[in-house]
Amino acid sequence: MKRNFIHYTGIILLLASCLSSPSQDHKATASEDSAIDSPNFIIILVDDMGYADVGFNGCKDIPTPNIDRIAKNGVVFTEGYVTYAVCGPSRAGLITGRYQDRFGFGRNPLLAPKDASMGLPLSEKTIADAVKPIGYTSKIIGKWHLGAHESLHPLKRGFDEFYGFLSGGHRYFPEEWTLQDLSEARSQWDGYRTKLMDNYTRVDEKEYLTDALSREAVDFIERKANTPFFLYLAYNAPHAPLQATETYLERFPNITNPKRKTYAAMVSAVDDGVGRVLDALEQSNITENTMVVFLSDNGGPEQNNGSDNGILRGGKGDYYEGGIRVPFAMQWPGKIPAGTTFEHPVISLDIFATIADIVGYVASKEHALDGVNLLPYLGGENHGIPHEYLFWRNFDAQKFAARSIDYKLWKSKKSNELYHIKSDIGEQDNVLKANQNIYESMEKATKEWEGQMMDPVFLGLLQGQEYEAENPSRWVDRE
Repeated sequence: MKRNFIHYTGIILLLASCLSSPSQDHKATASEDSAIDSPNFIIILVDDMGYADVGFNGCKDIPTPNIDRIAKNGVVFTEGYVTYAVCGPSRAGLITGRYQDRFGFGRNPLLAPKDASMGLPLSEKTIADAVKPIGYTSKIIGKWHLGAHESLHPLKRGFDEFYGFLSGGHRYFPEEWTLQDLSEARSQWDGYRTKLMDNYTRVDEKEYLTDALSREAVDFIERKANTPFFLYLAYNAPHAPLQATETYLERFPNITNPKRKTYAAMVSAVDDGVGRVLDALEQSNITENTMVVFLSDNGGPEQNNGSDNGILRGGKGDYYEGGIRVPFAMQWPGKIPAGTTFEHPVISLDIFATIADIVGYVASKEHALDGVNLLPYLGGENHGIPHEYLFWRNFDAQKFAARSIDYKLWKSKKSNELYHIKSDIGEQDNVLKANQNIYESMEKATKEWEGQMMDPVFLGLLQGQEYEAENPSRWVDRE
């Protein structure tokens, strides 16, 4: 039976009387009837995808018809960004709606199942935390990467269901999942070989990883079609290792580069999964009551996985555009005009902020969101720009970037650069000398922003040896 849905402003009015004071996180509960009228939310996050590797950004050799359906049904953000150029911090920013440096998540976390500090601090609220009090069921499927300690498990962070893995990556073929659980891990990369988890239980999965995650997503949608839900579908693909089934590889006989061919096959598997998700929404008659967002967690590491960032400079790990500007599209039929192109800077932080306004969630001052509700900009109600500035920081490398509507600042210990990014998307012409005043104003704003950030609260992937020395019982307790 088709569920009715309410315009997002109506939902805010409906829930306004239930909101807590602005100094506290929203704790209201909605009636069963009003909860059923609430829209669903699906975030589809892929891993290490190149900016130019989807059809809606001009890809020619890898068809992505299902991912492109999201773009055709809604909006393409041509200037869509994430908050960091590698996986873990980017995911922390997405799921909290806050710059991850505000709470010390400025490094890619190590796999440390005994360390309660190695991951998303318990003080932070997730999107799942925000929607739970008003009757939503939330599930994460796939890659967590926000902590492997028992206290940081997804079911302790607002989610009701989990199917996937806790580590920062995973192998794709079930026969390679030879470890029962993390108690058997003895190295950073052993997390890639553990059996998948269904909530807290390890399972004997038989399908290729991407296909298994897509199957679980469809199952969740079908089970929860008559109640409001939030689904965070965090694919591991096309992150290394490059592994694809023959079924997907056979689709690309014309790609001769082995790395690119396997990468293409992995992207195609994701595209199939996205199609299954969209079809499940249609078959359940809830497409018009569901907001779907698609994006990558960072830019493609072109040399490592065969991805393609197109004209963008740099890639994963960089604060040039290739590291932080990602494929980004959103649909919500009836609320977001189909076939829209939005050409102002937006960021993954805006996803939480948009959901928050839709459901009437009010964050506390301590957990103030850094994003904005995008719907008024997409619907023409607000003709301004969502952000005056966006910011990035790599604490260890002391690299910074900032984006205004027209310009991009890039700063390191060795170089100060300014690009007119609207006309120079490839960041080829450093115009700092001719625009010193613009650079100085952006640098001042960046320093003010940095003053609000924290130093990292844990040693990260690049400090693995240091962490091992300080934590000799990382894997096995020593007498």
